[in-house]
Amino acid sequence: MAPWWARSLRGRVTLIATAVAALVFIPLAIVGIVVSRSVIEANVFQSTRDTAERIAAEMRGGALPAGAAIPVVNPPVDLIQVVGPSGQILATSDAARNLPPLSDVRPNKETQDISTVNCLPTECVHLSAVRVTIFADSPVVYAGRRTPEVLDTRVLDVIVFVQVAVLIGLASWTTWLVTGRALRPVAVMRSELNAVGAGDLSHRVSQPPGDDELAQLARSVNNTLARLERSAEQQRQFASDASHELRTPIAGLRAQLESAQLYPDDTDVEALVAGSLRDTDRLQAIITDLLLLARIGSQVDTAKERIDLALLVRQELSTRSDKVPVQVELAEEVVVEGVRVQLSRVLTNLLDNAQRHAESRVLVKVSRADGMAVLAVENDGMEIGVEDRERIFERFTRLDAARSRDAGGTGLGLAIARDVAEAHGGRIAVEECRGGARFVLRLPLAE
Repeated sequence: MAPWWARSLRGRVTLIATAVAALVFIPLAIVGIVVSRSVIEANVFQSTRDTAERIAAEMRGGALPAGAAIPVVNPPVDLIQVVGPSGQILATSDAARNLPPLSDVRPNKETQDISTVNCLPTECVHLSAVRVTIFADSPVVYAGRRTPEVLDTRVLDVIVFVQVAVLIGLASWTTWLVTGRALRPVAVMRSELNAVGAGDLSHRVSQPPGDDELAQLARSVNNTLARLERSAEQQRQFASDASHELRTPIAGLRAQLESAQLYPDDTDVEALVAGSLRDTDRLQAIITDLLLLARIGSQVDTAKERIDLALLVRQELSTRSDKVPVQVELAEEVVVEGVRVQLSRVLTNLLDNAQRHAESRVLVKVSRADGMAVLAVENDGMEIGVEDRERIFERFTRLDAARSRDAGGTGLGLAIARDVAEAHGGRIAVEECRGGARFVLRLPLAE
């Protein structure tokens, strides 16, 4: 079994944050300790050197006679000795009276002072040695102080590393809490997704507020669920439509064939073949439209391209020979992004519908309005009532005998047009038109 940190994103993030904090804080702590020790030691040597130079200056001026007790000017620097060239102690402070010479280091002519550390039998001393004169037999002033505890022990190191450990632990704990809070919506989405059943895809996951990565993930999940629901609904609709609408032509075709089988002498073969072909053509048309409806919005035929609607209308009209003349009012450079075969099918369906119901005129317009591309197809046939303007886009809808699908259509053309429009981010509707019908397709303009 994998360790807990490998099974948990929260654990991996916390482990990485802890490692990064350690890689940052530990070197900083080491550098801080080294710098602190250097600064403290530099200050200690500065104070001992100043004291030694002051005593040397007083001796050169005769203000400090040999053998006299040396006064302590800087209380921490209380170990002061003046040592002659042969090693004898010429003068001393009270604190250094019973001590042997503080050091045997003697500055030379080139180096007037030396700072060093010397460990006596009982303790270590930070001291500075300064020559009184430049002559070879010059006495040397030693001024020192006991090594500060912070330099003599590891107290500073312990304090700093305890602080570093606390900071690393705090970084780990904070990362654990923050990561848990950040991933809480993911856990909620996971539980909600687990509750989504295969038979009911209407549920959606909760979307966190804001527009961060988790909110975008929730939107993507909901969009995916919506597409899955739509696909499942299309499959159910396909099965329902196929079982319902194909039954009649299949039953008619079977009845004709069975009648011919029972009464072969009374059968008009030519009429039988013609009727069977008509039923077969209708079956083929219905199946083709049902398959197209099931495919719209899926991953099939989704290679979008820039399409000039005026050019699309001209190309479609150039391949048709309609009974009713088609007039056009086409604005140029009205470009959309879409699947060419699907948009061509919408235009074909709208033109076929207009031709079936027109009396003497069909008009196709391409224009722009409110930042949208507009394709309108009008005919001067029967008007469509307000109550029927939504229902007409449902599958296999009959409004009346004049608009029956028996007039040449499958009853799916307008349903296909609606689904294509929605798949392209647009809409199609029936708009007011005196003395006829007007279908308007609106699509987003290409950028």
